[in-house]
Amino acid sequence: MASTYLNPGNFKHRSDAVIHNGVAYVSGAVPSDTSLDIKGQTAQVLAELDRRLAAAGTDKSELLSATIWLTDVNGDVAGFNEVWNAWVVPGRQPARAAVQAALQVGAKVEVAVIAAVRSA
Repeated sequence: MASTYLNPGNFKHRSDAVIHNGVAYVSGAVPSDTSLDIKGQTAQVLAELDRRLAAAGTDKSELLSATIWLTDVNGDVAGFNEVWNAWVVPGRQPARAAVQAALQVGAKVEVAVIAAVRSA
C-alpha cells in the first residue's frame, strides 16, 4: 500500500501528516502566537491538530497516541490538561506521553498525534 504525504505548505523538511495502512501520523504542531499563556497556546495547537486530522480523513475520536512536549512540564501540565481534557473525546483518550523539552520559536507546547483513518 502506498503512503500519502499531506504537505499543503510545501515544506522541504516535513509533511503535516503521512497516511500509511489506515493510520495517520501527524507532525508536531506548535502555536502561532507564542505570547499566549499555556492554555491559549494549547488551544491553538489542538485547533491545528483538528485541521490536520480532518485533512487526513480522520478526527480526534480516532486518536491512538499523543506525544506532548512542554517547556515547563511541572508548571504547565495542569493548564495543558485543562484544555486537553475539554478537547479529547471522553472514553477515547489516546495513549499519551508528556515530557519537558526546549522548543523552537518560543512555544510552550508542541503536540504530535497518531490516529486511525476511517475506511472510505
